Amino acid sequence: MTEINSDEVFSILVGKISTAINRTFLRAFTLEGIDISIEQWSVLACLWKKDKVTQQALCSLTAKDKPSMTRLIDKLEKRNLVTRVSDHNDRRINLIHLTQDGTALEKKATELVEKIVTKTLNNISDEEMNTARIVLKKIMTNLE
Repeated sequence: MTEINSDEVFSILVGKISTAINRTFLRAFTLEGIDISIEQWSVLACLWKKDKVTQQALCSLTAKDKPSMTRLIDKLEKRNLVTRVSDHNDRRINLIHLTQDGTALEKKATELVEKIVTKTLNNISDEEMNTARIVLKKIMTNLE
């Protein structure tokens, strides 16, 4: 039998956690009648904090590349959750702006996400969370 090294275990665990989190959020969104993907939620969450930002800013905030962000914004526009607005200072730049529907979704989606996060982090101490944050930030820095 082949022995699995710690690097392989880490890769499998991170992948399984990511998949489980995405599945949990998507199922909860569907049950609550929120018709968005996790990726779309990440864009909306950024806009709920600060509306009318550039597509490039959203790429940086969500760690998505430009083509992926363009597709996400296109889908959000089709659902009437965001719109592109020309920047008054530079017409070559589009600012991504929440619509009324996009703004109205904030409370319901945020409450649902907070509920899932609370359940997900149950029985994890503050010290364990701080350690996890530090380790994951180091891993992200190493991958950049």
